[in-house]
Amino acid sequence: MIIRELTPDDLGACLRLAADRQWSREERKWLFLLQGGEGYGMVDPGGELVATAILTRYGTRTAAISMVLVASRHGRQGLGGRLIGHILDQARGATVFLNATATGRPLYERLGFRVTSPVAMHLGTFTGQAAGASRPASPEDLKAIADLDAEVVGADRSALLTRLFDFAEQIRVIEDRGVVTGYAGMWRNMGNTVVGPVIAADPADARRLIADLASQVGGPARIEVEESRRELAEWLTRHGMVAGMRTSDMVAGTEPLPGDRSRYFAPVMSALG
Repeated sequence: MIIRELTPDDLGACLRLAADRQWSREERKWLFLLQGGEGYGMVDPGGELVATAILTRYGTRTAAISMVLVASRHGRQGLGGRLIGHILDQARGATVFLNATATGRPLYERLGFRVTSPVAMHLGTFTGQAAGASRPASPEDLKAIADLDAEVVGADRSALLTRLFDFAEQIRVIEDRGVVTGYAGMWRNMGNTVVGPVIAADPADARRLIADLASQVGGPARIEVEESRRELAEWLTRHGMVAGMRTSDMVAGTEPLPGDRSRYFAPVMSALG
């Protein structure tokens, strides 16, 4: 088995591997991650892709690992650990984090990751009304959004946010006396629309941003929320978005993630934080 870099040209092989592990065919998501991150794959002697993972850097301070897959016929052979170890070496000292299923969590714990928060996926048709407290973002808002985002997450995600303006269905901002104090986006996925990211000054503004977006979906909407945010979780449930699948946010080592997490309410997607 050898490890090589992946490119968007490997999308088809990635989707076949995902189908092998009964993952949804999230073509837009895979392509977005492959175009913006560093994909790594393990191939067998015949050149077939048998394992994947993607590293997305946020400046030099933090990096996200996502799309960790190993072909079912090669399960429990150590391929996942070898590939993650390779990616941790490539991260070159950045604080690395990921979102793990219950199945994957033991592997990451053996590699030195620890749980920072349990997360619940809320899914359903939003039954609330738009709050009318935000407005659609324009390209002129990008710098203000990126500055706010860097303050909250403690790393430079301006490259991701620039790409998000084209990828998202809509991005909205909320202001206080002309200053952007929060923003949120939503993007189309397989069979639902994901609301994320959500960054806001307080829980009330987070709910307003979510309502202004989710009320436009007209069908299944999805958002990942830390289980410690019980007020937000209860509000989502009352408005038709019920908690389902549980996962765990994890970080490598003992250092906490930087930034002000009190204003961080939902990720772009579980793969990116």
